This record gives sequence, C-alpha cells and structure tokens, in this order.
Amino acid sequence: METVVLYVLGILLILVGLAVSIGLHELGHLIPAKRFGVKVGQYMIGFGPTLWKRKRGETEYGIKAIPLGGYISMAGMFPPARQGGKARTASTGFFDTLVQDARTSSADTITPGDEDRVFYKLPVWKRIVVMLGGPFMNLVIAVVLYAVVICGFGLPQVSLTVGSVSECIIPATSDRTECADDDQPSPAAAAGVQAGDTIVSVNGQPAADWTTATEVIRSSAGTPVTLVVERAGAEVSLTLTPEPTQRPVYDENGEIVRDENGDPVTEEVGIVGISPAYVNVPQPVTTVLPAVGDNIVAVAKIIVTLPQRLWQVGEAAFGGGERDPNGPIGVVGIGRLAGEITSYQEAPIINRIAQLTGMLASLNVALFVFNLIPLLPLDGGHIAGALWEGLRRRIAKLRGRPDPGPVDTARLVPITLVVTGVLAVMTLLLIYADIVNPISFL
Repeated sequence: METVVLYVLGILLILVGLAVSIGLHELGHLIPAKRFGVKVGQYMIGFGPTLWKRKRGETEYGIKAIPLGGYISMAGMFPPARQGGKARTASTGFFDTLVQDARTSSADTITPGDEDRVFYKLPVWKRIVVMLGGPFMNLVIAVVLYAVVICGFGLPQVSLTVGSVSECIIPATSDRTECADDDQPSPAAAAGVQAGDTIVSVNGQPAADWTTATEVIRSSAGTPVTLVVERAGAEVSLTLTPEPTQRPVYDENGEIVRDENGDPVTEEVGIVGISPAYVNVPQPVTTVLPAVGDNIVAVAKIIVTLPQRLWQVGEAAFGGGERDPNGPIGVVGIGRLAGEITSYQEAPIINRIAQLTGMLASLNVALFVFNLIPLLPLDGGHIAGALWEGLRRRIAKLRGRPDPGPVDTARLVPITLVVTGVLAVMTLLLIYADIVNPISFL
C-alpha cells in the first residue's frame, strides 16, 4: 500500500511541477506584454474546461482541467490584410477561409480605444522579447533546478566504500545472472569483505580512490592481495586472491575493442567480486551552466532527428521492440518514471528528491528548446516572423523603398494547423507507446 501511495505521489508531484513550469512560461510572455502596453485578455494554465477563473483589471486569469499547456490571449496577434485596412469578409477557398477567420478573430480582440495596444504594432524587438519571454523563463527554471541538484544534493560519485559483495564469480561468457549451488564463493566473500567496508589500502598502498585501489586487484590475478578496510571505526586486514577471468578491452570512448574478425578483444584480469557504493558530492556552481548546455544539445539532437526517433517509437510500440531510453517520451511516460522514482524505497529519500528535481529541470530544458522551433504556433514561429519583418524593413530602407509594413502571419495559419496536427499525432503515439511499451529506470 505504501508503494502505491508513493507511486501516485510521484505522479502528482511531477504534474504539479510541470503545471507550475507552464504557468511561469506564460508569465514570461505576460509580463513583457503588459509592460509594452499590449492588451492581454486571458492568462490560462492548461486546456479544456475551466476549473477556476478570476478577472483582475482587463485580464482574466484561470486554471483549466488539463495541465499540459497554457496560453495568454493578446489583442491583435495578426495584422489586417493591408496595413490600415479592414479584413475581407469573402473567401475563395478553404485555406482562404482559415486565414480570414484568423484575421477576424484577431480583430475581435481589439476593443474601441485600444487600437494601438495590439501585438502586431509593437516594434520588432519588443515582439521578440514578448515571445522569447516564455522559453527564457523555462531556461531560468532549468538553471535554478540544476543548481539545486548539482550544488545542493550533489552528483553521485564512486566512493571507497564497498557497496555490495558478490556471492560468486560468474564468467563473462556465461548467460547466467545468479549464482548456482555449485559455484565457488567469490574471493571477497570468502575473505570476509562486507558491504559498508571502506578500503584503506591494498598491498600496503594507500587507496586514493576506487580506480587506483581496484587496479592493484585487477593486475594481481592469482596472487594473494592484502586488503585493509575500515569497519565500525576499526581497521581490519583481509587476505584474498583475485580470480583470473577474461574481460573485454575497452577503448578511451568506452567502446569494446574488436579484432579484424569483429570479435571482442579480451584480457585476463583479477576480480574479487566487489562493487563500489556511490555518494552524492556537491559540485561547484561553475558546473551548472555546462550541465544545462549539455542537456540543451541533447534535446536539440532529439528534435533534429525526431522523425527517425518517432519511427523507432512506433516500431517499439506496435512491433514489440525495445524503447530507446534516451528517446522521446510522453507525459504518461514521465508520470510513470516519476512514480517509479518515488516508490523505489531501496534508494534514500534524498536521492529520490534529487532525481525528481533533475527530471523537472530536464523537462524545462525540453520546453525551452522545443518552443524555439521556428514554426507556428510555437513561440519560435512568432520570433521568426518578427525577424523576417525586421529584415524586410531593413532591406526596404537600404533600397530607399517604402516601409512594407507588418508580415502577414495570418497566411501561415494553414501551416499552423498542420503543425498542430503533427504534434497531436506525436502526442498520441507517445502516450500509446508509454502505455504498452514504457521506458523504465528500474
């Protein structure tokens, strides 16, 4: 019962965190829009039926039932067909109708006396600030949360403490994962090494870190080794003989080295059957921005290869293949991972909190990068439109031509619908994949 409660708690926590992140994203649009005098009719978190709303001044604030998005409604998002002209009421086709409807809806948001308080009349740089405000807010949230994780909780690092002791040594060529009754005890188990022991020295050499300590063991196959550990505040001297075994050779990139026939290259090393414990070590603040940068690059790579990755998700969902743990994941999968983290009682609670915080930080990085895609209805589409308008006006000025006026972004409404449809299909695919073939951290 406790596990179920923790699982549900994890889902609720990540949903609340996501809703707050979305709310702050929209606040990033709202604040500069109001500062620049644009009339904002609504500020909403979520979609679907409205659960709560309240009007303050000219803006209606509210929360909707599905906390998977949000929006602010600014007056005059689209300019009229001609600068200073009226929107036409006739149309010649389906797409013309869509464009006209967008212009009409935009015109309906402009009340008498507020004709100059519209988004499309803002200078280019102000429109960029308004639309960039949302993604920038997600970036700020990500940096803060990464700082909490990296500098507060710390990053897991290998310690000199023994985390676990294997009961036996299973050959690398074996498919078994558990010891058989006739297996010999591992050298560590036979010598009396216990989980929680801290390595002090190996063969008289002080242990600086786990790598240097175990390197002596690896190079001493078949030769007795004296291991001094600290246990319950006292030093205990143990003698054990590393078991010779064949292990693959890895290159500097962590890849298995292969011979001319493609077979793995192996070497004989000594092992005793111990693995390290990990401890969280707070890092300097200078490591925060590089970590955020690495995450941004990783998300950007996923977006660039999104069609291929979604195809792979589809194959895994409908063909039963294995999901890429570093591939795209939907809101259902995020909730499942959050539930697994909070209900994994073998991990200390501080580690679970750190993992949830890190997950929320990564989600904000994803929101930051994804919203910068230069396609409507995403923020990047509005930014691209403003930049194009600024470039047109600059070129016209250099050529001594009249101001061409605002870019008619309403003409991109059909593309907006296509993008929205693609995003909807992608969302449904990820939800289905997260249900039938979920990614799991366990």
